[in-house]
Amino acid sequence: MDQGSIPIIILDWKSFFQAMGLMPDFLSLCHEFPWTFLLVVIFSFMIFKVTKTHLVNKSKKYKLPPGPKPWPIVGNLPEMLENRPATIWIHKLMKEMNTEIACIRLANTIVIPVTCPTIACEFLKKHDASFASRPKIMSTDIASDGFITTVLVPYGEQWKKMKRVLVNNLLSPQKHQWLLGKRNEEADNLMFYIYNKCCKDVNDGPGLVNIRIAAQHYGGNVFRKLIFNSRYFGKVMEDGGPGFEEVEHINATFTILKYVYAFSISDFVPFLRRLDLDGHRSKIMKAMRIMRKYHDPIIDDRIKQWNDGLKTVEEDLLDVLIKLKDANNKPLLTLKELKAQIIELAIEMVDNPSNAFEWALAEMINQPELLKRATEELDNVVGKERLVQESDIPKLQFVKACAREALRLHPMEYFNVPHLCMNDTMVGDYLFPKGTQVLLSRVALGRNPKFWTDPLKFNPERHLKEGIDVVLTEPDLRFISFTTGRRSCPGVALGTTMTVMLFARMLHGFSWSPPPDVSSIDLVPSKDDLFLAKPLLLVAKPRLAAELYRTNEI
Repeated sequence: MDQGSIPIIILDWKSFFQAMGLMPDFLSLCHEFPWTFLLVVIFSFMIFKVTKTHLVNKSKKYKLPPGPKPWPIVGNLPEMLENRPATIWIHKLMKEMNTEIACIRLANTIVIPVTCPTIACEFLKKHDASFASRPKIMSTDIASDGFITTVLVPYGEQWKKMKRVLVNNLLSPQKHQWLLGKRNEEADNLMFYIYNKCCKDVNDGPGLVNIRIAAQHYGGNVFRKLIFNSRYFGKVMEDGGPGFEEVEHINATFTILKYVYAFSISDFVPFLRRLDLDGHRSKIMKAMRIMRKYHDPIIDDRIKQWNDGLKTVEEDLLDVLIKLKDANNKPLLTLKELKAQIIELAIEMVDNPSNAFEWALAEMINQPELLKRATEELDNVVGKERLVQESDIPKLQFVKACAREALRLHPMEYFNVPHLCMNDTMVGDYLFPKGTQVLLSRVALGRNPKFWTDPLKFNPERHLKEGIDVVLTEPDLRFISFTTGRRSCPGVALGTTMTVMLFARMLHGFSWSPPPDVSSIDLVPSKDDLFLAKPLLLVAKPRLAAELYRTNEI
């Protein structure tokens, strides 16, 4: 149903309940009787509807895209809560409505999901300045330690400051080259780890390799080596694999990723945050405690080393952050900013490469001609007497096409990070009010049949064009990898390198096949997210000389 012109009412829920004499004693009862509380909330909404003319701060008519008819005050919150997860419900709703842009009212928040690349470019190219902010919600408040980092932070001076640090000091071309040796160490260790796994006898047969674990921990290892100059938080593992501490750390990272922007009810009815009705708050806070448990002692000790004169040479990105100075030669970053930004870097570095490779390898096992073509390209470019190096990447066009196709067809998340409208903005035929949240569908953009032929087929060939280098960026938003505009990812070089090296080393170093009792891989995503429903388990066999897999670096 087309919502047409509808009134937008700005509500102050906390003030409303205070005015009704329901705080704080009322909220203290909510923990004991949560469902009674929800009934009282609904009753309160009814009262508020009667008295809303006296409590409205602003009322204005806007022309908005079509969407489900909202309930008074609560909008489409009942439908969202009834159809979990909300990400799948929104995509199903848009398919039923046969629309590429929709309007969903969640209490006082207008959410605009978009599935068309052309419309997406209207928001992030033509009107990028208006949609360059982020919403302030519970999950990002916790994950960014009060909005002091970069990716999750609303547009403003803090975001500008932290983005300058990323672009100029951490992710610049000079720093990328400076850190080449550390990235190589982790690419070498990946080979060492897989070699040990695939050569290990299990029940008189080759051991299986869990591709998800290998790929995720490659990302975690690169993060730890670049930031802390170490692969391990705890005991060094002889086989090159993760120990307990590294497993706990990477699991916490993916927990934060899962619950950031996860449509928590408290994001739309803020006074419910204290109740944590869906459990998101407690899960994110627990994951953040784990991250800090491992990060903070290293950071505190490193700062002490610099202050005591025990350290004088920058060796990793933590050193770089500590030594940054402002115009008055004072530390540029507070300790809180430094620690929060490092956690955000961990979140941003581990997700896309590992998910893309697991899905791509599963697809290529089911289409062995693709696996054969990739390994032939690697053998032609690199040979079998040495390992793939980053300098080989420009020549690995088909391998890059496989990575690009995986990012298109199998994104890590349903939606990109939300873009918040900073002022009333006309986009096409619609007028969006300040505060509107725009969600670009990573799934639907990459599978839009108007822009991709046979969109559900894994076909790397579609990205190969004569004389044109294959890249993992997509500025026209036909799929989302590093997005575009003011809020685009500043780590394109690092993200591309990590992804392609993961593909190249794994495909060049080993031949892959399903376990003996498996004929093909079941390409089914999980019910709650976009991972493969079951971690990919494959048999690996070394393709190169044994000495190439050995490493003593930790």
